[in-house]
Amino acid sequence: SLPGFQISEHLPFQSKIMDKVAIVRSVHHGNAGHLPASHWMMTGHNPTGATTRNINPSIGSVVSRLRGSNHPVMPAYVSIPRRQSLGASAFLGPAYNPFTTESDPSKSDFNVMNLRMPDGMTLARLQDRRKLQKSFDRLREGMDVHQEFDGINRFTRQAMEMVTSDRALNAFDLTQEDPRLRESYGPWSVGQGCLLARRLVEAGVTFVTVLSGGDWDTHTNNFSVLKENCLPRVDQAIAALVTDLYARGLDRRVMVVAYGEFGRTPQINKDGGRDHWPGASCVLFSGGGLKVGQVIGETDAHAAFPITQRYSPGDVLSTVYRFLNVNTQHVFQDPNQLRPMHVLPEGNPIQELIG
Repeated sequence: SLPGFQISEHLPFQSKIMDKVAIVRSVHHGNAGHLPASHWMMTGHNPTGATTRNINPSIGSVVSRLRGSNHPVMPAYVSIPRRQSLGASAFLGPAYNPFTTESDPSKSDFNVMNLRMPDGMTLARLQDRRKLQKSFDRLREGMDVHQEFDGINRFTRQAMEMVTSDRALNAFDLTQEDPRLRESYGPWSVGQGCLLARRLVEAGVTFVTVLSGGDWDTHTNNFSVLKENCLPRVDQAIAALVTDLYARGLDRRVMVVAYGEFGRTPQINKDGGRDHWPGASCVLFSGGGLKVGQVIGETDAHAAFPITQRYSPGDVLSTVYRFLNVNTQHVFQDPNQLRPMHVLPEGNPIQELIG
């Protein structure tokens, strides 16, 4: 759908929606370790040494802290089916970690247990859900005015609101979707996760991450693993999500971003695999009012390093923060190190995307 641009034969679904996406293929950084590179791509901060945990808060946690959710009973930040590596809140505290489904949305028994009342606690015992909601409202007012229950923090209050509201329960209920639409997303976790992400955003969640699944760390047998496992799932999921958002008129209100922590070596190793390569990688953008239908950046003849403008993890995240009206120069006080820390230490929105 984008004249003059070639795309892999293993991405037939995405080939049809290239007019609705933009590919930035000159993303570059200098860390070839999975977790440190993930930290850099998820936070915009290059960690010192080999980190295994969040030193800085992930983009979803920052958004949760500085912007919050778009509806009071919905969480600001959700991860499907679990939190991705280095997607935590660091020093912002556990209230800004993502809400996770901890269940595969492609399974017939998909169930988000944290949205239901505990065993033995029935609505009959509580008389009426509406009355319960009103009592929580009065409790919140008391906390706001008298601060009598300082131990009940933001996280707990939001949990009470979620389990007593049909909005959250309905948003996570994929059975309410047309079976034909569900089929278009694909039968895998990533496909149904992307459909669930769309439902959650419509219900008021601000930031959602979806793990792609599959074994992308192809140090061996690269070509058959990608062809038979990884690519078909992500190809169908991304294409369906983008198509669905445009069909619903959400392409200016919702941004889709897809990437990994780094690229893979241009040279094939002795085991038919490709190893870690931060020298050049690509990021897919769609929606968000961006200028789509274009490919940005060019690499050398070996696809090893960019020969045009290099874009950093900070540039990628800055583009997303701009869309969400989050100030990247906002300063957090790190309680562990007792020093101020900006949301991003570097990076600017990618101008070719925003025009």
